[in-house]
Amino acid sequence: MNTPFKNVISTHEELRSIFGNPSEMVKRKVITSIDSHCRDFIAQSPFLVLATAGNVGTCDVSPRGDAPGFVSIIDDKHLLIPERPGNRRMDSIENILTNPEVGLLFFIPGLGETLRVNGKACIVQDEDLLEGMAVRGKAPLLGIGVQVEECFIHCAKAFIRSGLWNPASWQEKEQLPSPSKILTDHIKMTEYSVKEMEEMLKLSYEKGLY
Repeated sequence: MNTPFKNVISTHEELRSIFGNPSEMVKRKVITSIDSHCRDFIAQSPFLVLATAGNVGTCDVSPRGDAPGFVSIIDDKHLLIPERPGNRRMDSIENILTNPEVGLLFFIPGLGETLRVNGKACIVQDEDLLEGMAVRGKAPLLGIGVQVEECFIHCAKAFIRSGLWNPASWQEKEQLPSPSKILTDHIKMTEYSVKEMEEMLKLSYEKGLY
């Protein structure tokens, strides 16, 4: 790998010599099924990120969000995530088809701690389950089923350091990156202006959520 970095950690022994090993409490917090605490957390979560990897190790992280409780808990070992309309890249789905290993990170707005869930995924077309996830009369065409292998709470340090949930730390809207400008520059299609791209994004958000 061509890299500008000169001092690279390359062994587990080097890593542990710097940071040491996790405490007994940290080791013991990992459970292998969805208990009542995890159920409550997932039921209140409107947002998660899904990590997948292809069969050659290429990785992807994708956001998923909807009303709180949008992820269905089938039983204490299985979850179902609706696949809502998107840009049709299907990166997560394509990866799962060749490598079922996934990682989930559930968020609750205002709460610093997150819930991590690891397991194996499959692509689901069970109509009875998907119909129960319909919004505005539209059921998802697919779902991502997850067989849970690990669940554990993750501490709030990243949220405290970043100030993510603190509105006082947020930038003014005018200072934020412009998604329409980024897209226009990246796609290099001269027939689309920044203003037209902005209108296209707005329309997709208004009409294409479900």
